[in-house]
Amino acid sequence: MSDVEDSGAETEPALVSLCGVGKRFGGVRALEDVSLEVRAGEITCVLGDNGAGKSTLIKIIAGFHQHDSGTLTIEGVESRPASPREALDLGIATVYQDLAVVPLMPVWRNFFLGSEPRKGVGPFRRLDVDFMRRTTRAQLLRLGIDLRDVDQPIGTLSGGERQCVAIARAVYFGAKVLILDEPTAALGVKQSGMVLKYVAAARDEGLGVVLITHNPHHAHLVGDRFVLLRRGTTVGSHAADAITLEELTREMAGGSDLDDLRHELRRHEGRAAVSPPR
Repeated sequence: MSDVEDSGAETEPALVSLCGVGKRFGGVRALEDVSLEVRAGEITCVLGDNGAGKSTLIKIIAGFHQHDSGTLTIEGVESRPASPREALDLGIATVYQDLAVVPLMPVWRNFFLGSEPRKGVGPFRRLDVDFMRRTTRAQLLRLGIDLRDVDQPIGTLSGGERQCVAIARAVYFGAKVLILDEPTAALGVKQSGMVLKYVAAARDEGLGVVLITHNPHHAHLVGDRFVLLRRGTTVGSHAADAITLEELTREMAGGSDLDDLRHELRRHEGRAAVSPPR
């Protein structure tokens, strides 16, 4: 097969592309010269520790902030979303770690929150509750999520289940790009695995997924591309088949900086071992 045929998917413009993007808040540099691509049917993992610039990056894509330099293109068209609503209209949905849900409302009501369908006319116009119940259950099942009861308050679900409902909601409302902000940060091993399963299901639905995480193990399980940030700059960009988990973990941890720290600690241990008793 020819190189052209192998890279056929690459001829389509990326759903989202950032090239040399920078952002400052006063005298503080939050991002500088950051580039990444989000393609349909792929998961792009953005990794970095606290303060790496991950939150600023996703807020630029999601319309909370506008970049100061570089370019942001959406499906090949240079863009600058001025609000989350404008980004959503362009097909970009963001699911934050602290999910915006109403805990005492049922799952189906939260699924349609802010976009409730209605039926009837005039004074008889009312919420189409039956449609919302049926649709919520069907869309959850579409991603393999089988809740016991969509009438139960969403606050009774586990953190992983609430994340999965948010993913299914984004798919239903036509998102082309799904940004997930540390979806497994506060979850145990089993719930993290469940969320990653549905992240992969969203990719298989054809969405371009951006997974923000500081966990290289989770990223390596599902990621197709990895972008590593440190102090607001890109320190690595790799395809999944070009880097091992060990290499990804080492690069995220600091690489040569980690080696310097290891040598420094060993030197201190050596000094402690030869120092005379007091």
